[in-house]
Amino acid sequence: MSEFRTEADSLGRVEVPAEKLWGAQTQRSLQHFSIGQDLIPREMIVAYAVIKRAAATANHNGGRLPDQAYALITRVCDEILGGKHQDMFPLHVWMTGSGTQFNMNVNEVIANRCAQIAGQPLGSKKPVHPNDHVNMSQSSNDSFPTAMNVAAGLGVKLRLLPAVRALRDALDAKAGTWADIVKIGRTHLQDATPLTLGQEFSGYVGMLEDNLERLDLALRGVYRLALGGTAVGTGLNAEPGFDREVAAQVAQLTGLPFVAAPNKFAVQGAHDDLVQLSATLKTLAVSLYKIANDIRLLSCGPRAGLHELVTHLPGRTRGNNCRPLRTRETRAILPSMD
Repeated sequence: MSEFRTEADSLGRVEVPAEKLWGAQTQRSLQHFSIGQDLIPREMIVAYAVIKRAAATANHNGGRLPDQAYALITRVCDEILGGKHQDMFPLHVWMTGSGTQFNMNVNEVIANRCAQIAGQPLGSKKPVHPNDHVNMSQSSNDSFPTAMNVAAGLGVKLRLLPAVRALRDALDAKAGTWADIVKIGRTHLQDATPLTLGQEFSGYVGMLEDNLERLDLALRGVYRLALGGTAVGTGLNAEPGFDREVAAQVAQLTGLPFVAAPNKFAVQGAHDDLVQLSATLKTLAVSLYKIANDIRLLSCGPRAGLHELVTHLPGRTRGNNCRPLRTRETRAILPSMD
């Protein structure tokens, strides 16, 4: 059995490892853009599988994609969404700016896996063609920005927001528990007026609540998809209404309120919604950094510094040289919050 097979694209013929599901354009990218160690984020594989499945459904519903091709494409997309074929996406992040090669990597893997299922040779482009079927009504210029938005939306909604809410709830519970513990307040690290430890922690709760609200607002822009704009935003080679149908399919697959962007020229010519989300994530990072530094400062010591918050570890006792705080009212126990 040969170690390589020959595939062809518009640039000519290229040798591809015989057992790999990718094709000619992916292989060319590996040859010319194997720069660094940073692969395309795995979240983009999931996002692209969602997009290709949604596009296949929209094209099939519109009578443009044959039944066999539709059934095979959706089956392979489901395999990818189930975690299979991850090693068939070997491209690096450093490639042409539009993400064309990664889009073609996805198209080729899906088409070749369809051929494999149908009993056809890899690279035959039968019964599913990577361009004519998998990439139907799409361009790298609208599918790649859409994949970025889908990946970001899923990451924030399904992973980040639940984690921030859990932290907010944990701090809120501590604020309630410590509502009657009086301590000194400080400005610029100098003694000021008293407050309770619960009030101090309620400030952290409020910061996280504000960040949750900011993230929800930022996601509104991320939910607007470029898909359907094709090459430059005009929708050339996509049927009227395809953008709305495919956005509805993406929303159904993800459970998130994705919609077609009303102006494709804006979302393809710039990525301002992702820039705003990035800024919001930086704001959250600053908030978390402030909370962590406050707790670190208040727990410094024990022989010098503030030493107001004491981490209580089971099985350990305070050393003989660690003097207790001045009064019981100013002492708080901060359990480990792993």
